[in-house]
Amino acid sequence: MPTAASATVLIPPRGVDYRGKVVLAPMVRSGELPSRLLALHYGADLVWGPETVDRALIGTTRRTNPRTGMLEWTRAPSHNHNKPASSLAENVIYRLDPAREAGRLVFQLGTADPARAVAAARLVAGDVAGIDVNAGCPKPFSTSGGMGAALLQTPDRLVAILEALVAAELGIGISVKIRLLETREQTEVLVRRLVRTGITGLTVHCRTTPMRPREPAIRGQLAMVAGVCREAGVACVMNGDVAGRTQAQALMAEHGVDGAMIATAAEKNPSCFAAAGGKLAPWEEVVALYLRFAIEVENKWGNTKFMIQQMIPGKTPGFQELMACKSYAPLIGKLVEKLGLGEELLGRARAVDALMGLDQLESKAQEKKAPEKKRKMSGEEVSPTKKKMAKKTLGLSKTIPYDEHPINPKLIEEIGMAMQG
Repeated sequence: MPTAASATVLIPPRGVDYRGKVVLAPMVRSGELPSRLLALHYGADLVWGPETVDRALIGTTRRTNPRTGMLEWTRAPSHNHNKPASSLAENVIYRLDPAREAGRLVFQLGTADPARAVAAARLVAGDVAGIDVNAGCPKPFSTSGGMGAALLQTPDRLVAILEALVAAELGIGISVKIRLLETREQTEVLVRRLVRTGITGLTVHCRTTPMRPREPAIRGQLAMVAGVCREAGVACVMNGDVAGRTQAQALMAEHGVDGAMIATAAEKNPSCFAAAGGKLAPWEEVVALYLRFAIEVENKWGNTKFMIQQMIPGKTPGFQELMACKSYAPLIGKLVEKLGLGEELLGRARAVDALMGLDQLESKAQEKKAPEKKRKMSGEEVSPTKKKMAKKTLGLSKTIPYDEHPINPKLIEEIGMAMQG
């Protein structure tokens, strides 16, 4: 472990020190509330929420969900303008657990503007333990707006954002997550600038911006980055190819960093946060716990289905049948006996489905399958030739240019919300 810094940046009253911590990385789809609660259950010291863009958060309403007790930041949908706002379901931009995440949740902010960064941070600062600026995401939905890894190419702007957040005196620590630059010298110059802004922590993803997750992490610069941070009294956290707590602690000792961040391994099985030397929990246990959390907090079905797909091995018997489910109740129903979920959870699943309107989608799907099943049983399957003729009649055989496809505003908004948090 690294030696104590000669001068440590003061941690604000409600902030948290990243030193000695093994934490959950910020992930757009895998960092929603049920995933964070699962990581904490298995021993994560801190959890990062998914990147949330400043523009998405500004203008939201903070509320306590009366059914779940969760804190939610919501806004009215931008489509269906012909209907009164009071009749439309609000979009949840961000959701947290004020009890189980207290003092352990770091809010990751997507921003490219100091003023907007401060405005957005003020909305959540009273409910989280830290604000982390995303300066490492290479995805187009982040970089196209000058956010994420694009900030590495505009260091003056990044420094201005961090200085503005620190000057706002939000009562919690400000940190930043970056990637390596092309050369060791460039990385060092950037880190030295960042640690002088007043931040309390810096996370370095050990890959350059063009690198993909399948490429091995580069750890040759870690000791240098850790040394620069230590000189300034700033906690240094490493990220990239960390598979569990045992490896995390070994890497922390080897490279002199203060903490380690786990991403992909935690997405598949968050029991990787368990005490050093512990074995991974079986997927059945992990999935059962995840589903309880997801239903408890009314997590979006699409996100839940995505996470279940990551956690259940693809060769598991009945996997495709599980992935065909369109709502909570059918999925829970198929897993009740195997996972020991109980009828009580199934009843809650039905209630959540009804609340979200998912029960209607499932009913329509079953109605659509019925005639097809009847045709197959009676031997009246439509021939490929007839299907081709029908497509031609409907004009479906014609290739439509990308920019002429009809746009579904609701789908566009849902994709935007998913990207934003």
